[in-house]
Amino acid sequence: MNGLHLTADLYRCACAVDLLTRPLAIGGLCRRHAHDAGLTVVGEQWVAFPAQPDGPGGVTGMLLLAESHLAVHTWPELANVTLDVYVCNFTADNSARAERLMHSLVAVLAPARVRVQRLQRGEVRGD
Repeated sequence: MNGLHLTADLYRCACAVDLLTRPLAIGGLCRRHAHDAGLTVVGEQWVAFPAQPDGPGGVTGMLLLAESHLAVHTWPELANVTLDVYVCNFTADNSARAERLMHSLVAVLAPARVRVQRLQRGEVRGD
């Protein structure tokens, strides 16, 4: 096994509020961008949380990819989002696809500040 695991913390996103509060909106966005990045969606789950005294409820969800997964968590009261993209490189190197997916989602969510971390997971073949 080996693969690239990207995480991003997005702060003060200037995107449409629907992307932070509606599972259909964020789910559709994620599906389109995963497809555009050349990744294969094989399943998904999205959950909306109820509104709180300090604002609307967020969304937690994920796309199950043939290559691994994309997870999303939103905090609309803060306009913050976390993204988690992991791809396995079993039959092909999907690292560029993971990077493309992460960058395209960050661009749409339009954060004022981003913190991205990259983790190379597993072993290189032959090790």
